[in-house]
Amino acid sequence: MDLGLEDKVALVAGGSSGIGLAVATELAREGARVAIGARGAEQLKLAQQSLEEIAPGRISVTRVDLTDQAATARWVEAVVAEFGGLHIVLTNSASPPIGPAGQFSFADYQAAIERVVYPAVGLALAALPHLRAAGWGRLLILGSETAVAPVRPLALSGMTRAALMRFTQALAADLGPTGITVNMLAPGSVRTPPVERAAARLASDSASFETTLASIGAHSALGRLARPEEVGAVAAFLASERASFVTGCVHLVDGGASVVGPDLPHLTGTDRNTFT
Repeated sequence: MDLGLEDKVALVAGGSSGIGLAVATELAREGARVAIGARGAEQLKLAQQSLEEIAPGRISVTRVDLTDQAATARWVEAVVAEFGGLHIVLTNSASPPIGPAGQFSFADYQAAIERVVYPAVGLALAALPHLRAAGWGRLLILGSETAVAPVRPLALSGMTRAALMRFTQALAADLGPTGITVNMLAPGSVRTPPVERAAARLASDSASFETTLASIGAHSALGRLARPEEVGAVAAFLASERASFVTGCVHLVDGGASVVGPDLPHLTGTDRNTFT
C-alpha cells in the first residue's frame, strides 16, 4: 500500500527510542524525511544510525528539551529551514508518576500538567503555522489508553491524557477546513525502555524479569505487551494520504485492554515512581 509519504517532512518528538523511534522508522521507510528530537545524546546517536540505514541523507537529529517551549519552537523552525517545510508532527510527552488520585499533592498535579500537557500543546502550536503553509498536514498526539479508560493507579496519566484528548478534538474541529487532520494515539502497555526499567525494578531477580513483563502485558485481551512497531504502523497510516478522512479521533492501540477492564495487578502496592 502506497501511503503517499514520499518526501513529506515529519517531525517526531521523543524519537530516540520506544514508540517515537518506531514511528520515525515507519515514516522513514515510507520515504519521508524525518527529524527526531529528544534529550539524551547517546540515544539520539544510536537512533540516527538506525534511521540512516533506512533513509541515508534524509534524517535530522536534534537534542532538545520539549518542556522548554522556546527550545521547542527553535527546533521546529530549524527543521523547516533544513527541509523546506513541515507536513507531519508527532507530539510525545513523558509519563507522570503512578498512583491513585488522593495520593498526590497539588504540586504533583501541576508538575504532571507541565510534564505531559504543555510540551504536546507547545509543539503542536509551534508547528501549526507550517502545516497551514504546506496546505497539507497530519498532527498526531501521543497519549495513552487512560485518556478514555479510567485506571485507578494511573490517576495523573488519566487527567493529563484526557486533557490532550480534548485538545486533539478541538484542534481537529478548528483545522478541518484546512485539510489538516488531528488524531490521538492511545496505546496500552508497550515494551518500551521505561516499561522494561519498571519491570526490572518490580522483578525479584533477573530470572523473573520476563515474567514481570508478561504480567504487565496480561492487561490486554491479547495477553501480551505491544511492540513499539505495532504502534508505529498505526501512526504511519494516520499520517498518510490514505487517512485523509480520519480526524478528531482517539485511536486505542491497546490489544483489547479496554474491553477486558482496568485491573492492573502488577501495580498493586507499587511505588509511585516505578514508571517514571
